[in-house]
Amino acid sequence: MSRDADLLVVGGGPAGLATALLARRAGLSVVVAEPRDAPIDKACGEGLMPGGLARLLDLGVDPAGVPLHGIAYRGPDRVVDARFAAGPGRGVRRTVLQAALHAAAQRAGVGWVRHRVTGLVQEPGAVVAAGVRANWLVGADGLHSRVARAAGIASSGGSPRRYGLRRHWRVAPWSELVEVWWSPYAEAYVTPVAPDEVGVAILHRRAGASYAELLAGFPGLAARLAGAAPTGPVHGAGPLRRRVRERVRGRVLLVGDAAGYEDALTGEGISLAFGQAEAAVAVIVAGRPERYEAQWRRGTRTYRLLTRGLVLATVPRPLRRAVVPACAAAPALFGRIVNLLAG
Repeated sequence: MSRDADLLVVGGGPAGLATALLARRAGLSVVVAEPRDAPIDKACGEGLMPGGLARLLDLGVDPAGVPLHGIAYRGPDRVVDARFAAGPGRGVRRTVLQAALHAAAQRAGVGWVRHRVTGLVQEPGAVVAAGVRANWLVGADGLHSRVARAAGIASSGGSPRRYGLRRHWRVAPWSELVEVWWSPYAEAYVTPVAPDEVGVAILHRRAGASYAELLAGFPGLAARLAGAAPTGPVHGAGPLRRRVRERVRGRVLLVGDAAGYEDALTGEGISLAFGQAEAAVAVIVAGRPERYEAQWRRGTRTYRLLTRGLVLATVPRPLRRAVVPACAAAPALFGRIVNLLAG
């Protein structure tokens, strides 16, 4: 039976578009199914780690943004920072990143169908979804993946239940680092994304709490933003943790948040998604999808162990208060951890 494409990618965010671009580079014909218009926005810290930026540039995508030279942890009376050893990352508006990837996909000849995938059928040697029959399907449709459900892949939430809110502010960045402000209940991530704009994303456990309520828990940061005008609405995401039992079912593979997610605390989401896209395309080209699960586990092991450990360790308020002082007391170790995650 004829095929419409070698690969159908469900989801037009960074994970899906990176997969599409890598597949085109490998000589595959590709269609992306995505119901939303570009550029697509979502709650995101918007900081590209050096390793993720290198993968993006290798794809020929160079979005406008602001160089990021490291990470700073800020508490009420302590600050500790670590510089990236491998060169700068980049702060990039999510819409700018998605638009740049979308334009590159168009130039590469990636097809596009405006369709929300709610079901799929696996046939001998093919997958059918969104009216497209393809040899393979990659689900890159986020935390609550419809592809995973349609393929029969079990997933569930987890504890602690954490949420994210993000808003942009018209103010000149005051640091060349991503600042992570710690409070007893939340972390606020300040990422420069333009010469006159910063994004402030807040991760928290207070379901239903407003952005204004959470921001008030960081008096020093609120003072920095006093008089600054918001440049857009508040976007939210969560609960963040998603446990996925497997990442391959027949000719369906999952990448990005759809493949499982711990937390945004370490800022590696985009970098991990790009690495997963590379692994997924490699096994598809080789015709060995069963290899992807082990590759996914190897590629995410450090992220999963370190992020899970940090999240659990900082649930009790006394331990949360100790995070910044502990990092300040061991700056060399803090630097090694930051650069381990940055690669």
